[in-house]
Amino acid sequence: MGTAVGGGRAVPRYVQIADEIVQQIRVGVLKPGDMVPSESELVDRYGVSGGTIRKAMVEVRASGLVETRHGKGSLVKARPPVRHRSSDRFRRSHRKGGKAAYLAESEQAGATAKVSVLFIGPTDASDDVAERLGVDPGAKVLARRRLYFRNGTPVETATSYLPWDVVKDIPELFSENPGPGGIYARLEDDGHVFAEFVETLQARPASKAESSELALSPGSPVVHLIRDAVTEEGRVVEVCDTLMAADQFVFSYRIPATD
Repeated sequence: MGTAVGGGRAVPRYVQIADEIVQQIRVGVLKPGDMVPSESELVDRYGVSGGTIRKAMVEVRASGLVETRHGKGSLVKARPPVRHRSSDRFRRSHRKGGKAAYLAESEQAGATAKVSVLFIGPTDASDDVAERLGVDPGAKVLARRRLYFRNGTPVETATSYLPWDVVKDIPELFSENPGPGGIYARLEDDGHVFAEFVETLQARPASKAESSELALSPGSPVVHLIRDAVTEEGRVVEVCDTLMAADQFVFSYRIPATD
């Protein structure tokens, strides 16, 4: 039977099965690190076709509670998502306390964070980066590319682009570890006081290379975020191009209801 009737509405059987598996995860019948039963086991348990089970597992994976490992099946995730709090993650008090934004938000989530620096050095500004930074296309800028881990799993890549005239006299920005509070603290130490951070987000499937870098299943959803760091003088002194595994983050924004 392909559907069931509940509340006057037909519910597809695969949705019912998916809901049951998700509920088993939420109440702890399936615990973090457990493998979800195989397709053949679920076929026997529910008395449905393999196609129905495959549809159900698409729904389960969309919940963000499992990760698929090629050739092994689906594993219940061991961690809740990090919560992105745009209203406080860039608070000056975090930087003064010696914590960069990612480390601060990971600590709030009770997670162990690690940052691996992939590249630091000069590069030519793309047209989009140049427009955001207010420099000529192809102008020399400093690029800082990082890979972020949470509890040992890669969850985010980020590349910061900074105007050369701003960074050339701040040697810490050329180091893997720019010091307590991260690059924003060093920029403010040099007199570039921030007024706001402007973020643009787009959800899309990961490319093959992105899936490999973030250890995702092919085509998994990612969030592409671009942030402009704007000073009190109105200058953008950093553009950060970030890619995040969508199932590892929750975005929470506070929007003032003012004129």
